[in-house]
Amino acid sequence: MKTSRWALGVAAVAAALFAGSALAHGRVVVGVGFGFGFPGYYYPAPYYYPAYYPYPYYPPTQVVVQQQPQSYVERQDVQEAGYWYYCAAAKGYYPYVKECPAGWQKVAPQPQR
Repeated sequence: MKTSRWALGVAAVAAALFAGSALAHGRVVVGVGFGFGFPGYYYPAPYYYPAYYPYPYYPPTQVVVQQQPQSYVERQDVQEAGYWYYCAAAKGYYPYVKECPAGWQKVAPQPQR
């Protein structure tokens, strides 16, 4: 029984070694190889493309502009209300006469006649 198992195992190994493929067309190929761990031929690692990491999003910087406080300046050409201004050199009243070389005279308003 031991012998038949041993013979069957040898026959199976021989059939596996000497069995050709269907495309061999009657050729017999026998190969013997030894592997001792010697790096006689080195297979390089496969090349993979690096992982795609999108650029990080940086929001635009915010610019804060401090506004100057508003300042109000009184206009010099605004005349006091309730008075007329007379120019003796031009013999006329403001705003009909724009410039008076001798200076303006403050006059109380008079109703029209």
